[in-house]
Amino acid sequence: MAKGQGGGKKLKKGDKVAWRSHGSEAEGTVEKKITERTEAGGRTVDASPDDPQYQVRSDKSGRSAVHKPSALRKKE
Repeated sequence: MAKGQGGGKKLKKGDKVAWRSHGSEAEGTVEKKITERTEAGGRTVDASPDDPQYQVRSDKSGRSAVHKPSALRKKE
């Protein structure tokens, strides 16, 4: 996906989202917006205010992961 695609999304803590994971769709909840370089989801996240990422918790596994906004789709 092109950088910036989906960047207009306004996600916030508690939002229900879905994303592609290993050939299927996973669902979960936004835990927080990450706007600076940090350790999260078991890796270094190179985020900034202009290029944020989101920490989400999977409903199925209960595990936490970090995704770019372009990878997340807000559930209605």
